[in-house]
Amino acid sequence: MQHLKQLLIAALTTCLLAHTSICHAQAPNMGFMQLPQQDGGHTTIFYPTEAAEAPAKRGPFELRWASDAQAIKGNGRLIVISHGSGGSPWVHTDLARVLVQRGFVVAIPQHHGDNYLDPSDPGPASWVKRPPEISRAIDAVADSARLAGLLSLDSVGVFGGSAGGHTALTLAGGQWSFARFRDHCERNIERDFSSCVGFKTLLQGDWLDGPKLWLAKRLIAWRFPDEAVQRYTDSRIKAAVAMVPFAADFIPESLANPRIPLGLVIAAKDVNQIPAFHVEAIRRSCEPRCEVIMNLAEGSHGAMLSPMPPWEPGSIAARLLSDPGSFNRSASLPALHGQVADFFSRTLKVGQ
Repeated sequence: MQHLKQLLIAALTTCLLAHTSICHAQAPNMGFMQLPQQDGGHTTIFYPTEAAEAPAKRGPFELRWASDAQAIKGNGRLIVISHGSGGSPWVHTDLARVLVQRGFVVAIPQHHGDNYLDPSDPGPASWVKRPPEISRAIDAVADSARLAGLLSLDSVGVFGGSAGGHTALTLAGGQWSFARFRDHCERNIERDFSSCVGFKTLLQGDWLDGPKLWLAKRLIAWRFPDEAVQRYTDSRIKAAVAMVPFAADFIPESLANPRIPLGLVIAAKDVNQIPAFHVEAIRRSCEPRCEVIMNLAEGSHGAMLSPMPPWEPGSIAARLLSDPGSFNRSASLPALHGQVADFFSRTLKVGQ
């Protein structure tokens, strides 16, 4: 019943918290541009425009936007999305569209060495680099002649899923270490295997599981001995949402009182980042000073992706990220995206 209530609220109150003239007129179209990064990547920008949209194909995705169109004034707020490990901007376009229709500008930086074009350096090494990359994305927007005058960049929101959720938790004040990642995997690798080894292999319940566990523990212990506490904040960021985050390496006390409003999205059937070790552990630490935006009772890890990529049948990605048969994506995700937009409208004080 509570889940149904959330769906109805999101569907019926789309503009109540936005406090912008966009809510009282036709929703804007979605513009698209890309800004170059110093590391050779690109930050993708979605923004309100009056220009007509046209079909756009990116990889397997059939999308729509107005490419390099003139931006119009929205609600004056920027949301930066931190994509997941090996991720792309295209799997966040449904959320971006809802945010743009509410007046936000959305920036999605390409995380160096941990994106769909270059997945060479995922995991803790990437988690150190990601928060400063969010700051550089804000800087790039500030330097864009087409966007800077339309935004107040002293009140920015961050959304992230999976590894991007780790980024969001860091920017909310979370502190973590390589050694805590190592220790989590030493204790829990059999129950949280993919969190420790990524998409390289799975436990199959056969004789190979023993050697896989033995080798994985020793490689992790060798690669991640550093006890140094990692932290990074940016004073411009005033709200964060972490969806299905990797979070087992955080010091719980560091998020007991988040430095900014923090929203969590839980997918109860997540088999990639087991909630009990990750998002639920953060919830136990931070409530009531954080809030659960939505608990997707039938959702799994791939609920953070919309549109969902067409996984190769039987692949590791398909097994870890595909929706359970009981998950109603067409109803749940539009409601979730509306709730995320509501959270940012409220916490970033849109219209105030």
